[in-house]
Amino acid sequence: MAAILELKGVSAWYGQIQAMFDLDLKVEQGGVTALLGANGAGKTTTLRAVCNMVRRSGGTIFDGQDISKRSTEDIVRLGVAHVPEGRGTFVALTVEENLRLAFHIRKDRAAATRDMDMVFEYFPRLKERIRQQAGTLSGGEQQMLAIARALMLAPRLMLLDEPSFGLAPLIVQEIFRILRRINEQGKVSMLIVEQNAALALELADHVYLLETGHVVTSGPSDMVRDDEALRKAYLGY
Repeated sequence: MAAILELKGVSAWYGQIQAMFDLDLKVEQGGVTALLGANGAGKTTTLRAVCNMVRRSGGTIFDGQDISKRSTEDIVRLGVAHVPEGRGTFVALTVEENLRLAFHIRKDRAAATRDMDMVFEYFPRLKERIRQQAGTLSGGEQQMLAIARALMLAPRLMLLDEPSFGLAPLIVQEIFRILRRINEQGKVSMLIVEQNAALALELADHVYLLETGHVVTSGPSDMVRDDEALRKAYLGY
């Protein structure tokens, strides 16, 4: 299957400090790829490099187009939605107002309205709280809202940074069930960074293990799941 995203020799820097080194990576059309590794491995930097949110070099191909020099806003318009660590919702706005921010980017208002109905099918809890300020939602509900906001951009690729962070296990399981539905029913490809490696390996079909900005190994998720030595060395379990 063709890749919807391909990174070719991508390096990235924060100031003078290089955080990523000549990284090659692919996300298959309709697939879920996980980036795993310890803190500081370069996982979040990889997501930011896709969106040109850090100083970087190398090639980024999205759906056959070179987006290496595109602005972050242009990349969003092409169909890449980023759900950052820490959720990034506008806490003073209501749930509905957060979702309607996508209307400023999308030209087809009717399609955006239909997508809001679709979002509430995935997240009925948000519909119940449509008039509620985002800052008053629980942590799990705020994470749901962050994912819902990304969906309102009608993405073909979602970049998810630590969607389980700080959440109770039952809420995490619910969110990952919804992510699977979005992938399978909505045909949305995903590149996911996740500290809960076991959960990420259940969702993903392909995995890259990172260490200090380098790819250590990559392959089908069951390859990592079944290799105890690899898991203990790089994932701690």
